[in-house]
Amino acid sequence: MHSQVPPKWQEGCMGNWLVVPKGTSLARRSRAGRAAQYVRMSRELQRYSIANQMAAIAAYAETNALTIVRTYRDEGRSGLRIKGRPGLIELIEDVQSGRADFDHILVYDVSRWGRFQDVDESAYYEFLCKRSGVQVEYCAEIFKNDGTFVSGIAKSLKRGMAAEWVRELSVKVHAGHCRVASLGYRVGAPVGYGLRRLMVDESEHPKAVLEKGQFKALQSDRVRLQHGSAEEAAVIREIFDQFVNCRKSYSDISRQLNDAGIANHNGRPWTDGMIPTILGNENYIGKPSTIAPQDAWGRSWSKIRMTLGSGALRRSSRSWTKASSLAPRSYWPSAAWRFRKKRCCCACVSSPTHWTITALNPAISWVFSR
Repeated sequence: MHSQVPPKWQEGCMGNWLVVPKGTSLARRSRAGRAAQYVRMSRELQRYSIANQMAAIAAYAETNALTIVRTYRDEGRSGLRIKGRPGLIELIEDVQSGRADFDHILVYDVSRWGRFQDVDESAYYEFLCKRSGVQVEYCAEIFKNDGTFVSGIAKSLKRGMAAEWVRELSVKVHAGHCRVASLGYRVGAPVGYGLRRLMVDESEHPKAVLEKGQFKALQSDRVRLQHGSAEEAAVIREIFDQFVNCRKSYSDISRQLNDAGIANHNGRPWTDGMIPTILGNENYIGKPSTIAPQDAWGRSWSKIRMTLGSGALRRSSRSWTKASSLAPRSYWPSAAWRFRKKRCCCACVSSPTHWTITALNPAISWVFSR
């Protein structure tokens, strides 16, 4: 079958077929209709969060005739800042470098993009994508991110709400942790050498010993401290004895433990910074875990006392579960005195020692005034 186009026109038509209109980007046309999805969850316990986000994004992509070709994910990552979010960092780098083979980024909602405390930071990362010709779409939001006036207002409100949600949650969580800590339960940081976390129910009945990386399953359960093995207790007593009676330095004590082949609670050699952490922790002389400065998610003792009030703390101390000491209580005043002396006279003392003294001074004065 012969073409109906006259021969004198065929040459001109074929020439027009090869002409690319001015301003057309071949790379951009080749990635049209292709999308990458970004998913994020804040906690590792939210095991179904990623799957739920991907299901909603897939439905949005099908409705809008988009093909998902890349997935960037941040599992167990906070949305407060971009630091520590390798998925988002890689996404931004691919877009800016031109390696991105897509022209859309699909995100479940504004909060999954980030709960940045400065809403302009969230807008800045989106602008970087838009400047490179990649559009960010929020699949579960009621507004379309089309750059209109209404869309801009709604998006700004959503960013502010996402940031405010974190601030409000932080206040509530801190108040809850202070309340739980005032009742004598363990809150927050991992335990040190020679200590174990015991999970108890509402009636104080033991349920299980939590290993490293394990968490309590029920909100009504609580965690108390208990001693480890007899061998670990002997090591703790030896550390206090070497520091108080033999006047050994942190380096001498850690070297002695390593020479004896004794590993720390992580199964690794001892370092100089681990010794003052043990010497400055009142858990080892039988005091409740609430006195330890590591509790309440790293909050300082002064802030916990300021939140609860010293009167409330003293009243609640009657219900604390007392534990037998791993180290003699008579060592504590001498250890505290040596802490202050090393702080004032030795400029090369490591920062954990400074922190321990500062955090424990109020606790020490209260304990020995009883």
